[in-house]
Amino acid sequence: MTHIAAAETGFRPDAGTRPTAIARIRTIHPMLVPLPVAYFTAALVTDLAYWRTDEVMWERFSVWLIAGGLVMAALVALAAVIDLVFARQRPRWARTFAYTLAILLSVLNVFVHSRDGYTAVVPTGLTLSAVVVAILWLVASSASWTLTSCRGAGK
Repeated sequence: MTHIAAAETGFRPDAGTRPTAIARIRTIHPMLVPLPVAYFTAALVTDLAYWRTDEVMWERFSVWLIAGGLVMAALVALAAVIDLVFARQRPRWARTFAYTLAILLSVLNVFVHSRDGYTAVVPTGLTLSAVVVAILWLVASSASWTLTSCRGAGK
């Protein structure tokens, strides 16, 4: 049987070296911002399905999707506040205003959808869903999903 001797490894760091790159602080809310957008987009799709089929199931799906989007939007707002406080971020006012407007319209939309009958969705609920999705996609298409930026960064 042959024995193989292993050479000494250099896993110990040198005392005088420092890391060349400092880890950047990651923000939480950019990971969460797409979730309400997906919920509200799905609600628009179910509104369109209800408009074309008159099947009550699609109207119920819309209500649940809008409510789920509002819950996720509350989590995004909480994460953005945490990022502002602890990660040395500053708000991007235009995106934050547009996002807040879309959320307020979604609150109105969930009340419109809670009415009974065909008029709960067509035309008011469908229009509100389309406006919310348009606003959110405009916010999303402006380079990134983030509602904040580093304090040293421009914009």
